[in-house]
Amino acid sequence: MDRNQQAFYEKTAQQVMTNLKKRRIDSSYAETMDQARNEILAMIPDGSSVYRCGSRTLIEIGFWESLAAKPGIDMVNPFAAGLTQEQSMAERIRGFSSDFLVAGANAITLDGRIVNLDRTGNRVAAMIFGPKKVILAVGMNKVVPDLDTARTRIKHLAAPITAAMVKAKTPCAADGLCHDCRTPDRLCNAWSIIEGQLIEGRIHVKLIGQNLGY
Repeated sequence: MDRNQQAFYEKTAQQVMTNLKKRRIDSSYAETMDQARNEILAMIPDGSSVYRCGSRTLIEIGFWESLAAKPGIDMVNPFAAGLTQEQSMAERIRGFSSDFLVAGANAITLDGRIVNLDRTGNRVAAMIFGPKKVILAVGMNKVVPDLDTARTRIKHLAAPITAAMVKAKTPCAADGLCHDCRTPDRLCNAWSIIEGQLIEGRIHVKLIGQNLGY
């Protein structure tokens, strides 16, 4: 990555982390995806239960394969091959009692608000309540100036690309444009804005100085 862009990301990350701290949310910065993956792995003790939610960022940094190599990890994985719809839903519910939720975020504002839009709602619900610790891996391309920009980014970039990836039967998957549809396959069902944490440090945001995920 160009050094000017890297320097910009580092300065921006410091501003975001300062504001996250005011909201009782922990954070740290990793310059590369390899550094981020290794630092997140180090936060998870052997023998932990870890709830896997959909995140392109974590796939791109090779996190799940590395986590599976740690001794005694109980992976709560609703995406495991061969699960029926009922079994996948049961895994989602089981995830609420896990030691860790590891996921991504759709956007983070400069003042430290974490913004997400969910299809099923299990990801945003677990961020708010349930797992003892939440770790969010977030590329610096997800940092935006304010809530309006966050919503625009999610509706007009993240959601259409994700819809195409999962082969959703939505207008945005077909033409890349948000139609604010009401189709059964709609991804945009549950907004969440995390303003802060009652349990200080329960959420840890790992900002990564690369463009990752959607």
